[in-house]
Amino acid sequence: MEVDGREFLSTPPMKTVRFGDSVANTLAKFKKGDTRDYELLKHQLSEPDIKDGQIINWLQEFRGCVTQLSKDHEQLIYVVLRLPWLGRSQAVVDEYLSFLSSLVSAQTVYLRTCLRMAVSHFTPGRIQIQEGDVNISDSDDDDESKNFDRCHQALQIIARYVPSRFLMPILSENFPFVQKSSRSLECYVHNLLRVTLYIPSLRREILELIVSKMLALDVSAPRAEIEEVEENAAIHQEASGAPQDDCLFNMVSIFLADEIVFPLVAECVMAHPVAERLDMLMAVLLTYIKDMCYVNGSLELERTKALYRDLMYVFDKLVLPTHASSHVQYSVFYLCSIRLGLAEAFLDHLWKLLQGPSQPPVVRQAAAGYIGSFLARAKFLPVATVKACLDLLVPWLHLYINSQDSGTRAFCDITLHGPFYATCQAVFYTIIFRHKAILEGNLRKGLAYLQGFNLERIVMCQLNPLKVCLPAITNMFAAITRKYQLVFCYTIIERNNRSMLRVVRSSLGGDLVSMNTNPLDMQKMTLHLLSPLYWQGSVEDEDDFLHGETPHMDTEMGVTPGSFESHLRSPSSVGSPPIAFLQRPF
Repeated sequence: MEVDGREFLSTPPMKTVRFGDSVANTLAKFKKGDTRDYELLKHQLSEPDIKDGQIINWLQEFRGCVTQLSKDHEQLIYVVLRLPWLGRSQAVVDEYLSFLSSLVSAQTVYLRTCLRMAVSHFTPGRIQIQEGDVNISDSDDDDESKNFDRCHQALQIIARYVPSRFLMPILSENFPFVQKSSRSLECYVHNLLRVTLYIPSLRREILELIVSKMLALDVSAPRAEIEEVEENAAIHQEASGAPQDDCLFNMVSIFLADEIVFPLVAECVMAHPVAERLDMLMAVLLTYIKDMCYVNGSLELERTKALYRDLMYVFDKLVLPTHASSHVQYSVFYLCSIRLGLAEAFLDHLWKLLQGPSQPPVVRQAAAGYIGSFLARAKFLPVATVKACLDLLVPWLHLYINSQDSGTRAFCDITLHGPFYATCQAVFYTIIFRHKAILEGNLRKGLAYLQGFNLERIVMCQLNPLKVCLPAITNMFAAITRKYQLVFCYTIIERNNRSMLRVVRSSLGGDLVSMNTNPLDMQKMTLHLLSPLYWQGSVEDEDDFLHGETPHMDTEMGVTPGSFESHLRSPSSVGSPPIAFLQRPF
């Protein structure tokens, strides 16, 4: 039915029912001490069933007297900002954004309040309910995506009038508690990264915030605990006869800019709640890295280099000093895989940290661990780059031995020689994984290259690195070097074993839970991005070592010999316990 060209059922009434005086008169009465209409106004604005037409009328009136809305009206402005504008008609959204622009330009006292309003909507306002394979949530992802778009519109309007330094504390204080649902964390991180597109000056601080929260998740759940939960869940699923699909992907693409499509990666649920949250956030971060580096499938070098600098700042500040992180550093690994120059810059950066005497020992040791794992695990590194790094590391070891052999500290002690032992393990680990590539093509030339390292002197020196390195690495290195007659390690290994007690403790104090898995095992969602870039190595049965067989690199590891883990054992005295000295898994 139509009356005068209006469709009756789909058109709101031309006038809306309201009580009290106009906003301008109500403010004037309030100034004189009459608060009755003022309180009535706040009550009407708070009505849960307020109509679109009412919201538009109120906002137009408020916009007309915005210069009168001083700090005395803080409570009233708080009520106005809480109007349910998201999910409403486009007319309501446009009017709300116009009011917002007028308010922050005329009354800067409300800048922080407006910022908090916009950021408060970075998490979904609904509850997802899943019954089996059926989603019975109270709205769909399209609505959620549209609401996020509108929030960013509001934030961009406010950002015109406020220095960016005011926004960062609000983004930090509104970050959901890490025990919140994966969906809440995912949406908030996604929206934080989206802010970097229109306020690029905040990207470094936003990445720092995100990585700090991810590290809190990372270190709170030991890998052994996660694997036990996942294994038990798989057994229970198999026993119940349920289908064993690893993931159910429901990709929702959100357009962040003209050239960027940033997918919200859903749902690959893991049994361990912390692992599931961390996995989701890793997928979001890696997708962001990819979308920032590529435009229409082409690498944008300057954008990539700028992102690398920001991520390296966060890596140095947060990731490098963090003990027992297992996943967050894959963001750097993934970024470096995009271009060889980035990988080489990363290695050069780590090398400078390692040889810098002014650096804390823990940082130097961590840098050595990362070098070893990166050289060993990164498929995208050519053998020429690996050899160039070995040509730096091995001479450094010999120079260190020269400086210690004639001194009073020429004995096995992690406290005194931590960077040396970490570098030894990095070299051994690299040779384990890369010796085939070095020898490939010209065996004689490759052997001559390895023989030139004089590995025997390193192994036989008084600092005794084989006593400190992770046993899995020691055994693999011994098997390979014996096969190619580079050095015979077993006499030293047997002597060291006789002086060891079977107690595992941490160098930082307390018992240590050793890491016994490939560090990519639990990354169900990010595995499709990382596994083509990563050598997933293994330790073979002990018989392989006894018979001098070279360990294969394509089966499951009993003990992860590096993967950014620099496990070292404490050899300070006879009977000293094995120790996992550093953990830096890639």
